[in-house]
Amino acid sequence: MKKTIQTDNAPKAIGPYSQAVSFGNLIFTSGQIAIHPASGKIVNDGIEEQTRQVMANLKAILEAAGSDLTKVLKSSVFLNDINEFSRFNDVYAAYFPDNPPARSTFQVSALPMSAKVEVEMIAYL
Repeated sequence: MKKTIQTDNAPKAIGPYSQAVSFGNLIFTSGQIAIHPASGKIVNDGIEEQTRQVMANLKAILEAAGSDLTKVLKSSVFLNDINEFSRFNDVYAAYFPDNPPARSTFQVSALPMSAKVEVEMIAYL
């Protein structure tokens, strides 16, 4: 059965979508950008700080669903500048010290609110 996931510890959706949806024992998050949940504003302190906020948002959503970062199977990463790949990777790697998930990374021409990075995940309960 499909279940919508929502938490106040992550930013509210800025469009017609859910923060995440679970189906069976799988959780599919929507892409998260570096919006601080309390202010509703994007963190504009560079790729490293944006990545930390994105990961905090995803962690909160997964926890609201009853999961966590250790249960992430796959992530998709969207960067507006592929030249920031290594700086993004340095921060991202800290969240997955053992058995990191499968991942795809793409450069895109633009992201909502001029974000530098967006990440979506698939995890299990």
